[in-house]
Amino acid sequence: MAPRANWKGFLRLSLVTCPVALYPATSDTEKVSFNQINRKTGHRIKYAKVDAETGEEVASEDIMKGYKIDTDTYIEVSKDELDDIALESTRTIEIDEFVPKSDIDGRYLIRPYYLVPDGKVGHDAFAVIRETIRSMDKVAIGRVVLTNREHIIALEPLENGLMGTLLRYPYEVRNEKEYFDDIQDVKITKDMLDLARHIVEQKSASFEPEQFEDRYEQALIDLINQKRNGLSTKAKAAPKTGGNVINLMDALKRSVASEKEAAPAAAKAKGKKPKKAAAGQREMLLPISGSGKRAAKETAKEAPKKAEKPVRTAARTKKAG
Repeated sequence: MAPRANWKGFLRLSLVTCPVALYPATSDTEKVSFNQINRKTGHRIKYAKVDAETGEEVASEDIMKGYKIDTDTYIEVSKDELDDIALESTRTIEIDEFVPKSDIDGRYLIRPYYLVPDGKVGHDAFAVIRETIRSMDKVAIGRVVLTNREHIIALEPLENGLMGTLLRYPYEVRNEKEYFDDIQDVKITKDMLDLARHIVEQKSASFEPEQFEDRYEQALIDLINQKRNGLSTKAKAAPKTGGNVINLMDALKRSVASEKEAAPAAAKAKGKKPKKAAAGQREMLLPISGSGKRAAKETAKEAPKKAEKPVRTAARTKKAG
């Protein structure tokens, strides 16, 4: 099954319009996630929406939105009232302007989406808009409503489609002066800069995301597999540090020396071909039969002497989100 679109509507550049669908470009569904359970029973914790004063559970149809103006005073806002102020961007991404990509401060970037034609019609109009943006070497700025809020979206060509990146509003970005004003203005000697540049040159490389492994995710998988097989888990010793180096020049010299020693091993590791994996594929956990403490005891009895390696399965279907 294909992922579900987060939004469907129209993309418009002046009088050129085409139906489009917006899909999330990233996903967290492949990460290990936990449920909260009752330590005594092993049962999952269930959350209920209750009245803060009476303690009684409230049905979904009786819940509405309220803006707090005092300790116990709220301005109630109904769904119909929110629908009445719905914007045109609820159904249409109107391209307002074109800007150089370098003008967009990285702090304004939120998350990426894929924008594609919706259905069999409008592909020619979509291509015109896409190639217009590409030929101008700029980013198109528009607005889109997601989760009942209007967002700024920056559109740029990506192969045959468009990548749309949600942007923050200025009031959402904190002023850096509040944090940087107390940083001391120090003078750095040329020798220090030369040593630091040498370290940077030794560590310089092309960015290849597939070279990076989510080590914490793998550690979680290993931990769960060990517990599944009834093996004891031991706390790892705290990593050793290089010690406190008070002299900055001494620290730079040591760093250069250590980088030279590590360079051959790093070059050899880089030469190895990364493991091929389907998109979204990761080491999967085997299911545990039963539940609660009883299942844990049965699993411990049947556990082999050594933990099996996590089973690698085909990529799971990702839900939009």
